[in-house]
Amino acid sequence: MTRAILTDIEGTTSSVSFVKDVLFPYARDHLDAFVAANAANPEVDRWLAATAQEAGLAPDDVPGLVATLRRWIDEDRKATPLKALQGMIWEAGYRAGAYRAHVYPEVAAQLRAWKAQGLPLYVYSSGSVAAQKLFFRHSEAGDLSVLFDGHFDTEIGAKREASSYARIAAAIGLAPQDILFLSDIVEELDAASSAGLQTIWLCRPPLQCPADSQHPCVGDFDAIAV
Repeated sequence: MTRAILTDIEGTTSSVSFVKDVLFPYARDHLDAFVAANAANPEVDRWLAATAQEAGLAPDDVPGLVATLRRWIDEDRKATPLKALQGMIWEAGYRAGAYRAHVYPEVAAQLRAWKAQGLPLYVYSSGSVAAQKLFFRHSEAGDLSVLFDGHFDTEIGAKREASSYARIAAAIGLAPQDILFLSDIVEELDAASSAGLQTIWLCRPPLQCPADSQHPCVGDFDAIAV
């Protein structure tokens, strides 16, 4: 029995290309100006210090920190400090109307239908919680943020580690087997399954579900029965 749904974003609710071709370049292009304009912001300072610690740099080496963050963007590195700073930069872009977050055509209606059934909805993404909320608040389908009961990012743990999903289940307050996790990444699904969660693999066209999949596999949200 499914009592809650936990969903990934990239490749699951939304296209990977939007993140890689729109959001990542926007953050990269605005990184210098953002750091310079927010030098006195304690939250920005906190994440720059965390970047320095992770990269082995001096906290006051601003050019080195900016260069490191740019490299991490290019590598799509799942570094929590990067994700937090990207989220702050993306917020400015959303507010300026520079873009709207992509969601696949059926996603909004299906999320609303699950919510109407009484199913709590949660997000687990490598992007920061703040970035997740912005993403769904400023989506092409309108403000979807009101549909979600909670958000999780890499501060709770890496997405390919079973312990992360166990912690999420504990935070939600449900047994792992009562939570359905949706993702397009098989390693994430393997980790969630190892923790006891139900799983569904999103293989959106032109990808096709492999015949030997260890996880139930669908092409879109409309094919998910809960």
